[in-house]
Amino acid sequence: METKRVKDLLEQLQNQCLHKGVGGIKGLAVAFRKMDKDFSAHLCYNEFCEGIHSFGLQVEEKDLQLLFEAFDMNKNNQIDFMELVSKLKPAMSGKRIEVVNQAFDALDAIKDGVLKLEDLKVVYSKNAKQHPRFISGEWTEEQVLRYFLDSIDTPGNPDGKVTREEFMDYYAGVSATVDDDSYFDLMMRACYGLPNRGK
Repeated sequence: METKRVKDLLEQLQNQCLHKGVGGIKGLAVAFRKMDKDFSAHLCYNEFCEGIHSFGLQVEEKDLQLLFEAFDMNKNNQIDFMELVSKLKPAMSGKRIEVVNQAFDALDAIKDGVLKLEDLKVVYSKNAKQHPRFISGEWTEEQVLRYFLDSIDTPGNPDGKVTREEFMDYYAGVSATVDDDSYFDLMMRACYGLPNRGK
């Protein structure tokens, strides 16, 4: 059971990550991957502390141990990356999850559960041609689409494919910056050309 102090610390850490932008929490995961010296996908206490500091988060020494214990769900003195990200990821309401799923489904033209350039060429080509760098001739349509994919993909390790989970993680960060459910819904529908509710 988490104490109020631990909940406050987790909220502070989450807020500091989100202050770095919508990809802040994923960025923290990337920082932690760099600290994972033995490539175990787990962090010991020292690696955790190093990751927190290298990402520029402000946490007092006495609170680091409390945070580490909160993330160490199975009490094996190690933190799993997925436990870390899932604990920090802001919760989204059912309405927000629904519209994010609709946006993903609209982009997934090939219907294989992964967003790739081939999908975006089918459904997002018109938007790409309105990008300022395409209009100026600086980028090709493919470069615009790849930029879009990479912005949602895992930071530091973009592979040109975005899973539903990565898409949801990205929009959990965006969601944390939008207070109103209706506005978030409207924003997503406008951005991805989704029909309005009830239509």
